[in-house]
Amino acid sequence: MRFFAYRQLLTASHRFAMPNVLRIAIVDPNDATRENLKSVLLGFDTVWLEAECSRYAFFVDVVDQTNPDIAFIAMDSDPQRAVKLIHETLQKAPHSTVLVSSTSTDGRLILESMRAGAKEFLTEPLKPEDLSAALQRVKRQATGASGTSSRKEGCQVFAVAGATGGVGSSSIAVNLACALAADESNSVVLVDLDVALGDADVFLDTIPEYTLADIAQNVERLDLTLLRKSLTVHSSGVHLLPRPLQLEDVRLITPDKLQRVIGLLKTSFTHLVVDTSKSYSELDMLALRAADDVLMVTQLDLPCLRNVVRLLATFDEDDALREKVKVVVNRFGQDGGQISLKKARDTIGRDVFWQVPNDYRVMVEVRNNGVPLLQHAPKAVITQSIGQLADALCGKKDDDADRDSKSRRWLSLWPSR
Repeated sequence: MRFFAYRQLLTASHRFAMPNVLRIAIVDPNDATRENLKSVLLGFDTVWLEAECSRYAFFVDVVDQTNPDIAFIAMDSDPQRAVKLIHETLQKAPHSTVLVSSTSTDGRLILESMRAGAKEFLTEPLKPEDLSAALQRVKRQATGASGTSSRKEGCQVFAVAGATGGVGSSSIAVNLACALAADESNSVVLVDLDVALGDADVFLDTIPEYTLADIAQNVERLDLTLLRKSLTVHSSGVHLLPRPLQLEDVRLITPDKLQRVIGLLKTSFTHLVVDTSKSYSELDMLALRAADDVLMVTQLDLPCLRNVVRLLATFDEDDALREKVKVVVNRFGQDGGQISLKKARDTIGRDVFWQVPNDYRVMVEVRNNGVPLLQHAPKAVITQSIGQLADALCGKKDDDADRDSKSRRWLSLWPSR
């Protein structure tokens, strides 16, 4: 089975420095509270659980071996021993930040902890918002100390969905990822979430060694070095995580595991593009909720627009989706009596965010040759349009108004009718 080879790769993995990610080691002799802490940490995109320990006596060695950014000490099992452990931890790893937690609000214990070197004292039961605020303070302090700052916190996630099959949502997802990767400051991963019939690997003419099923099956054992080794890297710079090879492997991808995979990818890349299926399954909906922007791809025909209305009505009832859906009209301007853009706006009840022009000949060529638009036809109008879409999603603005006007000239080629 292919998972045997993947396990071999697991054993060969090693640690590495993770930019923009806080690596944390935790110690808590209480199994219940330790598991709760782990579950809270898994909800944060910028935190990596480097190590866990169930004995105070072993924690200094764990810290020495892993050199984490944060050492988290749960104090309730033995508060006085935990106070000493704070001092011992900082002696062994002076560059680590120590956070502690306790059910006690005794002022003397808090004072002793701070004097020993703890930066934050958190009250149990631990609340995600309290831990998140503490981690943000730690990160700000670390950023200030290094004199550097990232241009954007975290990872931007774009989910691409289709109003029906055949509207070109996969084409847009693949070429959007390539457009994002064209910026050398970006690191981009494309996830093919059409787990049964996805074809992102065909668009990029790649033969992946590992798939989403492999990653999901082994997600609890992954570190970021292994994760990157598991992805297929295209010449465009896009890292691809394709759908499973075998249909029976689809069952290995559960919502919990997919959520963990997405979280792990977000710690390692600046941009994540997810090509969803048209079934709007539980996996698809999880990806849509995890996204910063959802691109709803449609064409200007009645069946597509009717589906857009139905989908938007459902999404508007979901707080996690209501404000993030952006309608993208694909193959705009094709012959054959399309519904007018004005009528489409009136039908769906909102503005169209983007229009991708029709270029059937070029798209057939890139699909049959397994080459993205940027490599096959970099000067084509459709290529420029998707590049501008990527810029718009990232909030980039062209300082040269004339150049911007020229680059978007295609918008006036077709009347609204």
